[in-house]
Amino acid sequence: MIDATPATYSPPRLRDQPWMTLVIVAMGVIMVGIDGSVVAVANPYIGRDLHASLADLQWVTNAYLLVIAVTLILGGKLGDHFGRRRVFLIGVIGFSIASLAIGLVGTIDGVILLRGVQGAFGALLLPNTLALLRAVYTPEDLNRAVGIWVSASATATAAGPIVGGFFVEHISWQSVFFINVPVGVATVGLGIFALLESRESERHRFDIPGVVTLALGLLAVVYALVKAQSWGWGSARTIGLIALGLVLLVVFTAIERKTTNALVPLGIFQDRSVSLSIVIVLLNFFALFGVLFFVGLYLQSVHGYSPVAAGVRVLPLTITFALSSNLGARLTDRFGPWLPITVGLLATAAALLSLTTLQVDSPYIHLWPAFVLIGLGIGLVVTAATDAIVGNTPVDEAGVAGGIQGTAIQLGGVLGTAVCGSILGAKVAGVLLGDLLASGVPPATAHRLVHATATVSQGLAPITGSDSRALVDAITRGSHAAFMNGLHLTMMVAGVVALVGAAMGPFIRRGSGAGAEGVPGEYVGGGRR
Repeated sequence: MIDATPATYSPPRLRDQPWMTLVIVAMGVIMVGIDGSVVAVANPYIGRDLHASLADLQWVTNAYLLVIAVTLILGGKLGDHFGRRRVFLIGVIGFSIASLAIGLVGTIDGVILLRGVQGAFGALLLPNTLALLRAVYTPEDLNRAVGIWVSASATATAAGPIVGGFFVEHISWQSVFFINVPVGVATVGLGIFALLESRESERHRFDIPGVVTLALGLLAVVYALVKAQSWGWGSARTIGLIALGLVLLVVFTAIERKTTNALVPLGIFQDRSVSLSIVIVLLNFFALFGVLFFVGLYLQSVHGYSPVAAGVRVLPLTITFALSSNLGARLTDRFGPWLPITVGLLATAAALLSLTTLQVDSPYIHLWPAFVLIGLGIGLVVTAATDAIVGNTPVDEAGVAGGIQGTAIQLGGVLGTAVCGSILGAKVAGVLLGDLLASGVPPATAHRLVHATATVSQGLAPITGSDSRALVDAITRGSHAAFMNGLHLTMMVAGVVALVGAAMGPFIRRGSGAGAEGVPGEYVGGGRR
């Protein structure tokens, strides 16, 4: 006899849908991505409104960079320890409030301080996005989710200068920070109902000595790298601070080897694929930040584009970055991470080396193919390397792995801008006099302008209102020629760095999935135990 009783239909809960987790963490990543890219557009307006110096404006960026670089691993560990959902949502709330406060504070010192606060909450948010994905996706589906995660970040970065430029020009610079507030509210609202809580299977005492030594060590190194351009790479302050940071990191390693409650389980690095992928991420973003920062100067200072116009011309890079992330996920799924990492870094290297032939009057067609190649390469590498790092790490340590990856990204960015900036400045200093003389600048004037290296290194010409039109043209030609010489050397160095990363690619292997199923991780609120 057939049972005619209608079956009771129970609609799936939001917390049972991995795609909802992906949507929510992507919103968090978008919030941070937009904020990171709009600051460059807002800085000139912040300077005029708050009477800030160039050094002040550099710290608007560097305060965020320093804090997030030294606290990302801690943010991941806090998520592993206290719950990734909880720490992620706290990060979103704090980031939103800090963004609102930046627009309201009214002083440059307040903006700099709050940018540091924003970085601290960003460090709670970012590493736990990957850990939340790791907790709900199977190893087979994780790389596709990571591809979408990377695409969200790339899309936000691409939209930031254009959306931010529109807001700055038509509303106010404060509005670019206010953008984060509605996004944050929506993220928290969805996250409360849809995110599963996950944390380590066992709760341990927190590693306070590890936290202190790691934070101070990274702070010393990163601060020295940021200040090296003004202090000089060979100055006692730069060398001393880097040495102090390295000593503290050695002490940190010794502490972690002895403690049973390590902030960073050193066993993570025993997996060759994880260790090499972290180095590759660092090299990848060294190359990316090197090209974006200095090609941005080329577009704005040499060609005279506005920030929005320059951002539009970089769209081939950022759009390709967003689209190639899914391609990277597919290639990783079929061949493993080694192929997209190797191909991606080779493409990036080829593009960077092609930019060594760029000239002052080069048409845009000389740039956009290189931008497409760089976007393709970066997208392939980020997706594959992230999959290798997170996929080879047990679920219980996924937050720490995300923090380590984020720290590698930030350190890569610091190194890319600081090292390439020093290389460009040194090259400009070496050729400026000759290029000025070759451009027809009188010897006395040329010798007087030799000390304007800092101005010329930004693609600008050190001219005054009293200079004649002929002299202005000659100084501009010589200054731009010196800048291009520095840019060529910078692109060559970044290209070689990308080639070094490509050589490591064949040694990366896909994660076995250990830790995805059957590992004693705790998934609270309807997830598996």
